[in-house]
Amino acid sequence: MTKRTFTLKELADLTIARLIGDPDYRIQNVADLESATGEDASFFSKIPYGQVSRYEKALEQTAAGVIFIHPEIPLIQGKNYLLHEDPSRAFQITLEAIKGKEPFLTGFSGIHPTAVVHPTAKLSKDVTVGPHAIVDEKSAIGERTHIGAGCYIGPETSIGSDCRLHPHVTVREQCTIGNRVILQPGVVIGSCGFGYTTDRQGKHIKLNQVGTVIIEDDVEIGANTTIDRSRFKTTRIGRGTKIDNLVQIGHGAVIGPDNLIVALTGVAGSSETGRHVVLAGQCGINGHIKIADGVILSARSGASKSITKPGKYGGVPAMPIEEHNRLSVLQRNLEKYVERIRALEERLASLEKS
Repeated sequence: MTKRTFTLKELADLTIARLIGDPDYRIQNVADLESATGEDASFFSKIPYGQVSRYEKALEQTAAGVIFIHPEIPLIQGKNYLLHEDPSRAFQITLEAIKGKEPFLTGFSGIHPTAVVHPTAKLSKDVTVGPHAIVDEKSAIGERTHIGAGCYIGPETSIGSDCRLHPHVTVREQCTIGNRVILQPGVVIGSCGFGYTTDRQGKHIKLNQVGTVIIEDDVEIGANTTIDRSRFKTTRIGRGTKIDNLVQIGHGAVIGPDNLIVALTGVAGSSETGRHVVLAGQCGINGHIKIADGVILSARSGASKSITKPGKYGGVPAMPIEEHNRLSVLQRNLEKYVERIRALEERLASLEKS
């Protein structure tokens, strides 16, 4: 991993930012505002709700050598700044320039002696298969793909080029993974969907899941997330979608392109999302419904019916966010309303007596 240093003038040119400060000042690392020293670049972006004072104080007290900051945020004198419309992105460009874009995955190269690769499997050039990984019968691995330690690739599974499977990923039989896909540790692709019939004695009889899973190009799936195979067709994750840790995608679901699905969300079987859908943390999507393009579902929301119009939604069942916020305010004030009603009842009873 190479590590470089940059002057502020070089960083301004690299990130297309406007410099306020010493162009010859040199930066050799990155850090958050609180821990940064004079050798570090840091950034100040949007202020999280309810934390304004904390971040303003951090900006005032930081010792960072330079701060990437939005042009509309007031500057504190005596510091170096790089003004950018997206400070976080400019900071990331700097981080990758200093520390290298690609993470250091392993000290091993090629096929590790403890890996088990079936004779019928096809591995393209520059593939890495880590210690104790298994590549099963008639599977195919594309060029420059990295299979981490302890991974399992099932029979007749296809994985594209430039993919990165971190340790202990399981991709079961007859699944298809596109190009440039990242699977974080513990991901399970192609597990059986949750399906049973119940007989007259109340015994649950398993329904065999004989479908498959297709993960399209440029998808990233977070640690310990599971994507179930369809019962008889396809579970599909659309191109460019990013899925967080501990997410459950049920059998037969179709997730559209460029979705963002945040931790602890569950999408039930045969549901479908459109393009650019955002499901915040701990959301639930009912089975056999559709979520339209451009829908944003706030945290801990539940969609029990299809949502046909783009926009922001919240609550259980999900409703337009303005309506949800209004009802939330009313619910928080229920005790006050009850007290007022009791007072009115007492006053009415007193008036009736008199």
